[in-house]
Amino acid sequence: MTLNGWIQIAIYFVVLTALVVPLGRFMASVFQGERTFLTPVLGPLERGLYRVAGVDETREQTWITYTVAMLLFNAAGFLCVYALMRLQSFLPLNPAGMSAVAPDLTFNTAVSFATNTNWQNYGGESTLSYLTQMVGLTTQNFVSAATGIALAVALIRGFARASAKTVGNFWVDLNRCTLYILLPLSIIAAIFLVWQGVPQNLGAYVDATTLEGAKQTLSQGPAASQIAIKQLGTNGGGFWNANSSVPYENPTPLSNFVEAIYILLISAALTHTFGRMVKDERQGWALYAVMSILFLAGLVVCYWAEGSGNPQFAALGLDPSNMEGKEVRFGIANSSLWAVATTDASNGSVNSMHDSFTPLGGMIPMLNIQLGEIIFGGVGSGLYGMLLMVIIAVFVAGLMVGRTPEYLGKKIEAKEVKMSILAILMLPLGMLCFTAAAVVLPFGVSSMANAGPHGFSEALYLYTSQTGNNGSAFAGITGNTLWYNTTGAIDMLIGRYFIIIPMMAVAGSLVAKKTVPASTGTFPTHGGLFVGLLVGVILIVGGLSFFPALALGPIVEHFAMMAGQLF
Repeated sequence: MTLNGWIQIAIYFVVLTALVVPLGRFMASVFQGERTFLTPVLGPLERGLYRVAGVDETREQTWITYTVAMLLFNAAGFLCVYALMRLQSFLPLNPAGMSAVAPDLTFNTAVSFATNTNWQNYGGESTLSYLTQMVGLTTQNFVSAATGIALAVALIRGFARASAKTVGNFWVDLNRCTLYILLPLSIIAAIFLVWQGVPQNLGAYVDATTLEGAKQTLSQGPAASQIAIKQLGTNGGGFWNANSSVPYENPTPLSNFVEAIYILLISAALTHTFGRMVKDERQGWALYAVMSILFLAGLVVCYWAEGSGNPQFAALGLDPSNMEGKEVRFGIANSSLWAVATTDASNGSVNSMHDSFTPLGGMIPMLNIQLGEIIFGGVGSGLYGMLLMVIIAVFVAGLMVGRTPEYLGKKIEAKEVKMSILAILMLPLGMLCFTAAAVVLPFGVSSMANAGPHGFSEALYLYTSQTGNNGSAFAGITGNTLWYNTTGAIDMLIGRYFIIIPMMAVAGSLVAKKTVPASTGTFPTHGGLFVGLLVGVILIVGGLSFFPALALGPIVEHFAMMAGQLF
């Protein structure tokens, strides 16, 4: 650990916090249908799209209709990606002559991008054509991100409205999010990345001769446009196999900083959007404070663990800090920052290999996902996941003082609590059940390259990442098998839609409730006491769900490393 590293981390957090208000205010205006500085340019396009699609922007939907529209739209996206991957050998924009992708890998990948997971059991530069990358994956990067944000806005309306029946119009929210938020920010980022040296072309792969006289093939492609939205939309899928550790994807320290900001930008700003839409900005800042506390705590532990490294090296007179699996141009500080940010969000991109982190350093990314990726979280999904935790927290507070729990003037009753708990329990169900099967069944164990606690950690991380819709990996497991492709796809569906449906039921229940005026007995939910309570509830819920399994892997590895033992 160095002073320089801490300064870089501090600059990152200050810049991120400074962007929360302007972007959060802008997004609130967009979703409330207010005029913005982009309206004169994009307004006619927006209305034209409604006419083509036959959408009445003034007609809102109940929570059931909203949810069904979302599910049908996501199913159509899945089918489009599946068809592109299976037929890409017959389609244009395939200069490298990529063949059709195997059915089980296609299924896993199509589910992955539809659910905003972007888990990759393939190398992009060796598997997919330009057409598949652009029309299939990049399009899903936009619409899966817009879907998550739209769902979060629907839940916000549940708290903001009183005695209503509707939570908005999915098609309008999806359209506005894509046009006014994701597209402009992605265009800015893509131009910036091209300036930094990221390819954006349709040229064929280039053969080069190295200084040693060997032949090397340099892959090309429309990368900058996909990388921009993969970070902004917390998608994370790499155009190249090694993701953001590849100089083509992440050429400079400046590109590394901007991409890392983009990972958390919208998720952080949505807390302010929430505060403005419920007419109490203090509520948004309370959620941002909770997310920041958990983010910084994880970052401190991860940076300390990677900076301290292996004490056995120090005994030999070597630098103990852990640079294994890290880019020298980024170092330990930026690698730790990226690892924590990408797993706090459901992003999954990597600029270093998490499998090479120290046991405790690697435990933090895994724990971040297992908490539900609500520490900022995915765009939209992080906010609605956090609001489900808020419902549990105010329920606990109500039990402690003997009052009916309230949040933002809405009575929190049995239905909201049951639906919230149901959504939260879906994560350990998917993560732990398939992990248990994978570490005992022959077709699961046969793919593992490591035995002992670390092999268990790799399997647990694999299913944790897919159920948590993250997409990063510990590696060490051959994931491109029928077993892992199929079970992983099932986990991604569980982690996305088995949380969305009960969450939308909560939105539908809340929007119909009357607003109850605050009284002297109302528990304030914008101060330090509530922030502390919510942090505690998140850690307790996460700990009860995952700590026994987590302890078997990284913590055992840590003590083994300290003792100098080998597994």
